[in-house]
Amino acid sequence: MIKKRELINWLGLLGVASFLSYLIAVLFAPLAYPGYNWLSQAVSDLSAYDAPSRELWGQLSSVYGTCGIVAVTIACVYVQNRLNRTLRVGIYLFAIMNWVSNIGYSMFPLTTSGYAGTFQDIMHIAVTAAVVLLSIASLVTIMVGGYRQKKYRSMAIFATICLLSMLMGAIGTGLMPPEYFGVTERFSVFAATAFTAILGLYVFFGIDYIENKS
Repeated sequence: MIKKRELINWLGLLGVASFLSYLIAVLFAPLAYPGYNWLSQAVSDLSAYDAPSRELWGQLSSVYGTCGIVAVTIACVYVQNRLNRTLRVGIYLFAIMNWVSNIGYSMFPLTTSGYAGTFQDIMHIAVTAAVVLLSIASLVTIMVGGYRQKKYRSMAIFATICLLSMLMGAIGTGLMPPEYFGVTERFSVFAATAFTAILGLYVFFGIDYIENKS
């Protein structure tokens, strides 16, 4: 039986709203970018400083950034005195990753599609490196904490799926021909936003309820 939801539980749905906003932006922002090829181009090209789709991307993804930050921050508050210490640390690291991503990419968008080598582009790559490292560290930590304690195994499984998706994207971009760069890159970018939605659902339904059903 599901207990009565409090405000913090309802705020968990912001994680799902964030994911849906990002998905909509990825799908429809290319409509304002003539010649954009999702098979070969990165998602970040849509928000590049000189991209014709930059304004539309900002409109469609406005919910993504704000709701994602609120959702992961709420998750950090929600897990206090819950789970085990390793799981909590993993969720905190995941929240830090989202903050770094949100602030970093807002401050340093690509100056143009691809890589122009300017200071802003270099900083964009640095932010990407920090986001990737924090993503891996957070998901691995969540996996360790979840697999260690049987009752939280479903969270570890979700973290494993998202981590594998990230690794597939990272490895695929290096192995696949350039004309398919965009396909493999999307495995990585969607993994993080999907896990934000998953954390939001844990907050919404209640961790114990989901684990008992899994």
